[in-house]
Amino acid sequence: MSPASPASPTPPASPDPAAPSAPPARDDSRARQTAPLDEVTLEVLSLFGEVSARYHEEYDRAASRHGLSGAQARVLSLLYAEPLPMRQVARVIRCEPSNITGIVDRLEERGLVERQPNPADRRVKLAALTDEGRRVVRELRDNLPFARQPLAALTTEQRLQLRDLLRRVLGERE
Repeated sequence: MSPASPASPTPPASPDPAAPSAPPARDDSRARQTAPLDEVTLEVLSLFGEVSARYHEEYDRAASRHGLSGAQARVLSLLYAEPLPMRQVARVIRCEPSNITGIVDRLEERGLVERQPNPADRRVKLAALTDEGRRVVRELRDNLPFARQPLAALTTEQRLQLRDLLRRVLGERE
């Protein structure tokens, strides 16, 4: 048989009209990730870094005034909303569960945290703030002018907009 024969096993020379003309969406996202960064994106990334660095410097200073490490203060702040399983604390803080155990041990010795059984699974321990731990977290938050002052200059609508944009950047729902 000749290559032009309809029964030929070779693909036709012209593109198949039913074939997708663009790569799948996953390939598009990969292309966006490897595309050169424009000047605005580079500036935004730089500003993210500066804000993060200034916040962490201030947070670490506030923590040290209470005799806490930055990691201890972050654990306390995380627990302010609700008691959490130790593994979840480790995941959110982004450190090994064994490190969280040591951090919680030291906070417990100071009377800032206590371990409680999880009502849903008594094998799991929850880390929970004591009343003193709650007081320390409030003082820590009161000693973060960088975290408050720039945001105070924004209207409520602007702060909501900023929050929603940051959630979007992080891939969370608005």
